Amino acid sequence: MPQPQMTVLEILNRTKVFFEKKGIPDARLDAEYIISYGLKMKNRMDLYLNFEKPLTPAELDVLRTMVARRATREPLQHIIGDTSFRGFIIKCDRRALIPRPETESLVDMAADSLKGIEKPFIVEIGTGTGAISIACAKEIAGAKVLATDVSEDALALARTNAEANGLGGSNADADAAGASAGSASLTFAQGDLLNAITADVIANVAGDASAKIDCLIANLPYIPDSEKDKLQPEVAKYDPALALFGGADGLDLVRKLLQQTEGKLKPGASILLEIGSEQGEMLKAEAEKYPWLEFTGIHKDFCNNVRFVSYKAK
Repeated sequence: MPQPQMTVLEILNRTKVFFEKKGIPDARLDAEYIISYGLKMKNRMDLYLNFEKPLTPAELDVLRTMVARRATREPLQHIIGDTSFRGFIIKCDRRALIPRPETESLVDMAADSLKGIEKPFIVEIGTGTGAISIACAKEIAGAKVLATDVSEDALALARTNAEANGLGGSNADADAAGASAGSASLTFAQGDLLNAITADVIANVAGDASAKIDCLIANLPYIPDSEKDKLQPEVAKYDPALALFGGADGLDLVRKLLQQTEGKLKPGASILLEIGSEQGEMLKAEAEKYPWLEFTGIHKDFCNNVRFVSYKAK
């Protein structure tokens, strides 16, 4: 006598229990995402509307493979292949950090700092997947965005994401108009921090080699080296180390970037940095090291955790 087919609800419950045994955070939510994606449903709500649907052997095979990957602590976003950042679909893989929802606030902070400025020149250092720069180019009217990264692999991923979101994502040595979406543009350059921004790159993006930056954004590696063993497996095993660790107290690259900003920004231009929750006061205490900058605040994310600091060019 043939075995009864397993239903969506049964496989969901079994997957949840299996994930819990593997120590996976948000076991039920991850199970819902994987099953709805594996069954090609439009969204998780379709899952609830199809609880009694029997699954074919082929469908079960697809789900088993995905569930097995998540059980190794491979990130959900790598398994599904993308994530949403401010409503933009961002492809994710091992080449760059997965953009977090908390980071979305950087785009709001940038937009607020640029009110009243036409065609603002925005630079993002360490773009990774390109999510922040894509959102800025799409949401801030007339923005001329330059996104840099030291990793060519990360830049390749960012270009793919830019194209998928309607931005050409040209190289710095190409015509920036090729990256246009309406009046906005997004251009990429490879290099270490502000060393990537040469006069030729600036001329290509802003139309003038002497142009100064209106807003500088960076989500640089800020995890202290001593915390390597404390990271979740999803981060330790699958995120690139180059994008994670920032030296003894996590701020080596942040300090290096701040030192490089002298003479690069317009008066009144903002610097917006994502940091660790314990690092805001540290940077505030060091503000006098950068006399051309005014430290303007420590900011929390929507979870009420310290997440950002801001500066203004004098």
